[in-house]
Amino acid sequence: MCRRTLRLEPRAETCLREDTLAVAAVKPFPDHSLYVTSADEIAWGGILIALTLVIHGFGMLLTIEFSGFYKSRFEKRPNFITGIIGLILASWIITSVHITEVMLWAGFFQWKDCFSNFSTATYFAFTEYTTLGSNFDLPENWRLLEGMIATSGLIGFAWSTGVLMTLAQGFQKQQLQRINKRYRLLRASQASESAEGSA
Repeated sequence: MCRRTLRLEPRAETCLREDTLAVAAVKPFPDHSLYVTSADEIAWGGILIALTLVIHGFGMLLTIEFSGFYKSRFEKRPNFITGIIGLILASWIITSVHITEVMLWAGFFQWKDCFSNFSTATYFAFTEYTTLGSNFDLPENWRLLEGMIATSGLIGFAWSTGVLMTLAQGFQKQQLQRINKRYRLLRASQASESAEGSA
């Protein structure tokens, strides 16, 4: 007996039957009651988080160094366009650093045969690193790393946010100074014009 009718094609109809719930029960939930966290998981997780932070540290220093070089080279007479281009380039460097860190984790998962190919390992690492979550799961003996990669992602994004906010604040301060300078010049010009008119 049909509960609801769905139209899958213009001329075809299908019914949702009560026995469709039985399909979900074909694959039983895995039994994790015998799972014990291993020393390998903890050790490799700690090593990968440390390597991630080393990469991130170098990446953030590179971002700051590049921003300083860019300002000295292209912002001798600062304007909005050169300032925003500098922020965009810094954002690209930061994004590249995060991608490198994801590839580190994906390479480890592929090395340990957690997934059938590197593309799947990369997709899984990206979604876990960004705390989005994935349809895939690590093998039971490595599942603790799902939380560890999310932890490294949170630390990395917090660090990146601090660096980018510092650069953005410098850009905003620079633009405010330019606006205030133009405003002062405008007021001085108006004052001189009114003084000439009264004379």
